[in-house]
Amino acid sequence: MHLKFQNLVEIAAKLRSENGCPWDKEQTLESLAPKVLEEAQELLEGVEKKDITNIEEELGDVLFTLIMMSQIAKEEGKFTLEGAMEKVAQKFISRHTWVFGEDTASTPEEAVALWNKNKKKEK
Repeated sequence: MHLKFQNLVEIAAKLRSENGCPWDKEQTLESLAPKVLEEAQELLEGVEKKDITNIEEELGDVLFTLIMMSQIAKEEGKFTLEGAMEKVAQKFISRHTWVFGEDTASTPEEAVALWNKNKKKEK
């Protein structure tokens, strides 16, 4: 899986490179933001229709749009994909104290309550 993910990152970099795609090279974080919503809406429609083929395709489109945005941020010196992934990993570990810590949650409701408590502690 790592190599497939890395392949997507490399494709995004190539599309934005000097010899890449004119359309992709002119994109910005702001211009791609609506694309995230469009792709997420298409993913939601696939889920609602229980269309697994469409869900897989749209999930990939959402993922690639996010990778493209991270490539732009990297080029602009704002942040890296690696940094974003590390932050989200830390967040999910710190908020799932019943999985990665000492708390216990036996029901979805208990899990949500602990998530909210841990989130509030972080803020």
